[in-house]
Amino acid sequence: MNSWRNVSLAVTAAAVLAMTTACGQDGADGAPGSRTVGNPAPAQRPAQDGYGEDQAPAAEPRPAGQLAARDTGQLGKVVTDSAGMTLYRFDKDTAKPPTSNCGGDCAKTWPPVPAASVTAPPGTAPDLVGEVTRGDGRKQLTLGGWPMYRYAGDAAAGDAKGQGVGGTWFASAPDGKKAAASPEKPDAGTEKPDAAAPGAEGPEGAASPGAPADRPGMSVRKDPELGEIVVDRRGRTVYRFKKDSAWPMKSACTGDCLAKWPAVAPVPKNDTEGILKKGYVVFDRPDGAKQQTIDCWPLYTYSGDTGPGDTNGQGVGGTWYAVSPQGRMVGAPR
Repeated sequence: MNSWRNVSLAVTAAAVLAMTTACGQDGADGAPGSRTVGNPAPAQRPAQDGYGEDQAPAAEPRPAGQLAARDTGQLGKVVTDSAGMTLYRFDKDTAKPPTSNCGGDCAKTWPPVPAASVTAPPGTAPDLVGEVTRGDGRKQLTLGGWPMYRYAGDAAAGDAKGQGVGGTWFASAPDGKKAAASPEKPDAGTEKPDAAAPGAEGPEGAASPGAPADRPGMSVRKDPELGEIVVDRRGRTVYRFKKDSAWPMKSACTGDCLAKWPAVAPVPKNDTEGILKKGYVVFDRPDGAKQQTIDCWPLYTYSGDTGPGDTNGQGVGGTWYAVSPQGRMVGAPR
């Protein structure tokens, strides 16, 4: 009996070892062997840019006011609030009866739209405007029964960067249905941009405007100061966050953080060049989006990088660093 128990324990230990070996276990300083992310190093840039630090409670979502129907061309007519921000619906919700299934971290990335002080879009029947009571007792706007949300990754009026995120989030038409292009216009309803990303790339594997046609979805660039670092198809620097972990895979960047540090959307292995393939897996985020990892570490880009070759995110808050081809943080203090 003892022999069988010993064999069983040995098999279990081997399985755990295999899993931890499959994922990167470098510590916060990039040295191998640590299973958890260490304490942040002293900030090299203003700490308020670091995200993940204790922050003041988020402000109450603003009322939607007078809704409008904006013709986007690609998506057809989408509903916006009085400030011109796109409203979205979630496939995991239901309209009959109206039910919201986005709470916790999901609601930080996708803030529910309050039901108060709302006027139907011109041309939309007023009875399509309704409300649902959320788990916290707050009233959320519904259109055609579907709960409405804004997206933390939309920075300006007219943005629709949440379209297609995770294959479950879509801009809403004025009647609550998914926005859809008219037949004579290109259908962008299946595009999947980065999980919260300014400068989203569109469908997986598709070249972005201005990107070299032969550049892989993920590759390596030689930076004059940082050495070899990972870049995406558009040449944008890819970053890691010290507060994340690889085992278990966990992202500490949620809500407003994702507006500054968009999660990298999945990139097929065969669309990469020069990077580590071990632990190259897709991470399911709490907000329903999917995020690419290298060596099991979640990856991001930085909204402050305005063009290929920029590394403005390096060292921000003492917690954000460019990624090496092996998935380690480049230049992080040891």
